[in-house]
Amino acid sequence: MKLTRRTFIERLTLSGGSLLLASCAGAEAPRPLSGEWKPAYEKLEAEGKLAERIEQANAIFESCTLCPRRCGVNRLNGEMGFCRAPADPVVFSHHPHFGEEVPLVGDRGSGTIFFSNCNLRCVFCQNYPIAHEGRGRKITVNQLADMMLDLQRRGCHNINVVTPTHVMPNILSATRVALKKGLHLPICYNTGGYERVENIELLDGIVDIYLPDLKYMDGEQATKYSADASDYPEMAQEAISEMHRQVGTLVTDERGIALRGLMVRHLVMPNRVSGTREFVNWVSNNLSKDTYVNIMSQYRVEHRAFEYPKIARAITSEEYLEALEWAEDAGLHNLDCRSVARRQIFQRRSFF
Repeated sequence: MKLTRRTFIERLTLSGGSLLLASCAGAEAPRPLSGEWKPAYEKLEAEGKLAERIEQANAIFESCTLCPRRCGVNRLNGEMGFCRAPADPVVFSHHPHFGEEVPLVGDRGSGTIFFSNCNLRCVFCQNYPIAHEGRGRKITVNQLADMMLDLQRRGCHNINVVTPTHVMPNILSATRVALKKGLHLPICYNTGGYERVENIELLDGIVDIYLPDLKYMDGEQATKYSADASDYPEMAQEAISEMHRQVGTLVTDERGIALRGLMVRHLVMPNRVSGTREFVNWVSNNLSKDTYVNIMSQYRVEHRAFEYPKIARAITSEEYLEALEWAEDAGLHNLDCRSVARRQIFQRRSFF
């Protein structure tokens, strides 16, 4: 039986928070033991298909169509498109991250690798020095593989590649190199959602955990706030549907640590800019009511957001509470457990 929100809050309070990980694990499906599980890319390599998939991905660099902007530049010859990314990956940092969703973080952290540059360049970007300005250092595929292995040695539960779209071929190449040196963690593809479904299909059998944003449900909002990405809703929904087809709903091990599945993020924005009601209804009707959904409240006025009146403030308590109510109305019941804590906080703010 699933925990109700009321029961969860009561048990969380009594336990001092020790139930947090278990309660975030989702539906009570059979859970494989972590020692019995193998990452998808290991199986694909055993079938002799991983190298071919990597070759297909790397060929895209010759006329880059890694994202829906389809710049068509030859990045192997040093040309740069909208994202301003070279052919070699640029990395800002890699380290265990404890601020991600609880099933990713566990007790040892999610092994995040933050790639520089981005194909969206949102005006409210909280990481604009990395995403817009491209701060970081250029590395080789072998160095990227060493970063993955370093994160595994440090005890991380997964390899979390952040803003991976424009360096997807590099990630695949590095994964194979690292696999041959002992990598055995799931790859978490942490994307802003602006993807081409054809490229997500190349990841089938390689990526175990997908962590996409679904930022907007209205192309006009994407055009205004994400550099004319008018087709964002269509592209993101198509890509996320393919992710769900590949990996299904979240599967965790006996500790509640994510092994495989789809986890969708949605940032609540002021004045209903992000279309939260439409978002939860889309997930419910097109994916599954069991889908792990993180409805996020941490919108901040960053970068150039102050130039746009509708998003030049934080969200209100009422805006976040209505977002959770819409999720409940849509039948979504596998919400990120921190939403419960946020709900209590926002309810107190509204009361006082």
